[in-house]
Amino acid sequence: MSPTLSHTELIRRNSEIQTDRRWSWRIGARFACAALLLTAVWGRTIRSVRAEQGPTEYQVKAAYLFNFLKFVDWPDGPPADAHGQWVIGIAGENPFGDELKQIVSGKTVQGHELMVKRFQPDEDLHTCHVLFISASERKRLPSIFATLRGSAVLTVADMDQFLESGGMIQFVMEDKRVRFAVDVGATSRARLKVSSKLLSLARTVTGVERVGNN
Repeated sequence: MSPTLSHTELIRRNSEIQTDRRWSWRIGARFACAALLLTAVWGRTIRSVRAEQGPTEYQVKAAYLFNFLKFVDWPDGPPADAHGQWVIGIAGENPFGDELKQIVSGKTVQGHELMVKRFQPDEDLHTCHVLFISASERKRLPSIFATLRGSAVLTVADMDQFLESGGMIQFVMEDKRVRFAVDVGATSRARLKVSSKLLSLARTVTGVERVGNN
């Protein structure tokens, strides 16, 4: 049976790809301390990744999508009824394969189960809490953002210029590690409150200085 990786191990291995034991010096003590605070509360996520292998780019991104639910406050709180689910949506092509579904399978956030749903162009995007917008939808970004205007949906992507286009969180690759940037102006307009712990892990934060409480 294949060994499993915890969230902490997953993010640790991501940080160690193409690095040596001086990694904490290279990324700075501030980031290292923040990473320990954040990853300390992350549970087990990937059950089928061999321990001797490093996580793939999209395994790391999938783990982040799951954990964003824990470090962002929605204006209406968790799903309203006891049987409600947190919905992580994917617009366009699915670069995760089955990884995202495997990560959220059997997990709960604030007592509510999670569901991964791939949205078609004509479906209602307001029904999800986190929406990953694939690079295949670049030309549709204006219409997607227009549809979501005023909605409390956290938009995430890994395409260039996503924040400049109106997105909230953009994944970026830096020294073969997955990092992310946050536009808190966009999250604030959607009435979403991003934890300062998550902001302290971000590569860049636009719209506000790196200060404040949870």
